[in-house]
Amino acid sequence: MNYAVIKKFDIANGPGVRVSLFVSGCRHRCKNCFNSEAWDFSYGKPFDDGTLRDIISALTPDYIEGFSLLGGEPFEPENQETVCRILREIKQKLPRKTVWCYTGFLYDDELQKGAVGNFDTVKEILENIDVLVDGRFVEELKSPDLIFRGSSNQRIIDVKKSAETGKTVISDGVWQRKMGSGDIYE
Repeated sequence: MNYAVIKKFDIANGPGVRVSLFVSGCRHRCKNCFNSEAWDFSYGKPFDDGTLRDIISALTPDYIEGFSLLGGEPFEPENQETVCRILREIKQKLPRKTVWCYTGFLYDDELQKGAVGNFDTVKEILENIDVLVDGRFVEELKSPDLIFRGSSNQRIIDVKKSAETGKTVISDGVWQRKMGSGDIYE
């Protein structure tokens, strides 16, 4: 798997300061995607053990809230094995760090039904994600008022609660900041 970039101090793709990995390769090709250069599976650099060690090291400080995984498309079949290994390692070594993942695939209609790549690998990836932002970016539904997503069709899913209940649970927004005040919703 190749990756486009690692951001070690990202505040745009989940709550708090995060380490974000943008993987390469995406077949969705959403109109006006903010990261269209990463559609190409060969874009960027090869992901290797040194890259994984670098991510783990960057995640270690207490002020880092967690890890965000974006693309490209993390759930493309070509990316699944490496993504699974990355998340497994993060959850083993840093279990208190939250993991957010962004995907154009739908949680309940595609990922949970085995419609994308290797079902067992997808299942393990989902087990290591706390929050999943799903759905393709739709230019016509774009709004600057949205927090942590680009278009209003995209859902912010609490993956752990969804697994417990067997139903897709949209995040209750505990992590959201009130616009302009900096207060966190309780």
